Amino acid sequence: QRTHLKNICLQYQLYLLLKHHFLYLLKNETGLIIIFLCAYVPKTAAGHCKWAEVLKDLERIKTSKDIDVSLYTANTDEDKECQEPIMRCFFLEMNVIVQECYIKNCSKTQDVVSILKNGNVNLENNKVSNTNSLTSAKCKECEEYEEKNFTEFIQSFVKVIQKECK
Repeated sequence: QRTHLKNICLQYQLYLLLKHHFLYLLKNETGLIIIFLCAYVPKTAAGHCKWAEVLKDLERIKTSKDIDVSLYTANTDEDKECQEPIMRCFFLEMNVIVQECYIKNCSKTQDVVSILKNGNVNLENNKVSNTNSLTSAKCKECEEYEEKNFTEFIQSFVKVIQKECK
């Protein structure tokens, strides 16, 4: 959501610039370069990692001392085909953290909620049909992974997201 808002702000600023100087810009070479960049910038902004906001929020919560839960933690070295189920598992476990934060009134509750919102949007936008029986048979269910403490869970989650962003 934050990235989308930044894109809108950038596009609005570019619109204002072009609105006031459009005819002048068309008359010289610099103006044509600016118009080209305006058309190119939204495409490059979309090219950065879609999980960047989730990663930032994970970095903010990783040192939280008031979250004390055991969570199913997927292996970071799982098969590439299992990447989507692994991401879904991490976000399912984030729901557990949210509930824990609501109960204990954690200092990082807003960051945890932000991770869930941004992650769910990305997962919905990236929905891949997972009907392939070989893939689903090959990939573990979330509950099949080892339970680990909050710190280890966040470290694994960060590694998985960094792998996605490469």
